[in-house]
Amino acid sequence: MCATCGCDATSSSHHHHGHDHTHDHGHSHSKTILEVEKDVLYENNLLAERNRGYFEAKNILALNLVSSPGSGKTSLLERTLTDLKNEYTCYVIEGDQQTSRDADRIHATGTKVAQINTGKGCHLDAHMILHAIQGMKPAENSILFIENVGNLVCPAMFDLGEKERVVIISVTEGDDKPIKYPDMFHTSTLCIINKTDLLPYVPFSMEKVKEYALQVNPNLRFIEVSCTSGEGLPAWYQWLKEKVLLPENV
Repeated sequence: MCATCGCDATSSSHHHHGHDHTHDHGHSHSKTILEVEKDVLYENNLLAERNRGYFEAKNILALNLVSSPGSGKTSLLERTLTDLKNEYTCYVIEGDQQTSRDADRIHATGTKVAQINTGKGCHLDAHMILHAIQGMKPAENSILFIENVGNLVCPAMFDLGEKERVVIISVTEGDDKPIKYPDMFHTSTLCIINKTDLLPYVPFSMEKVKEYALQVNPNLRFIEVSCTSGEGLPAWYQWLKEKVLLPENV
């Protein structure tokens, strides 16, 4: 397992915004390799701070939405953008390995969206976000939703310059995800538990998932939602409103 992003070390190579890191099957993680990995994260963190400064200067609430594939991130975004379109100016950056399917769904809500295809990459990074916002030019006092690549490992390592990291888990995934993928839950500030309308049909304990998550991150907040029934969405919208700084309070 590569210490930089969690990619499978059996792959011949993997890419981070144009940088090729090659791994031999029999190599040991020497001092030289560790220094290279540190440099990759150092460059990313510098760009993340640049992004963060841009967001703060323009009073843009940047949210990094992370989850495993199929958790319902895009469905949650569709519902949120539709319900709040008259209250906030919103933008979306979509991260996927291939296709623009999710970006097309977001575009249908009338929201400006930028698609990032990472190819073989397993996460978004600060450099990708920098280029996306240069093209989008989001307005002041807006909300930027960044839908990261579906992956509970690699995105946890990369700061994008976001204000908040929101981890989304669906009840169909199992209640042990927080202790199997602790870094993602440790680096998040909010956990959305999605697809609650399916609770009668799956072996999922709301009590256990919260207990496991709090073991990893005692400060983590929870919101239970169903994009199908609408249950819990007002709590999610209220959380967003609490995070948005009105121009007169900036």
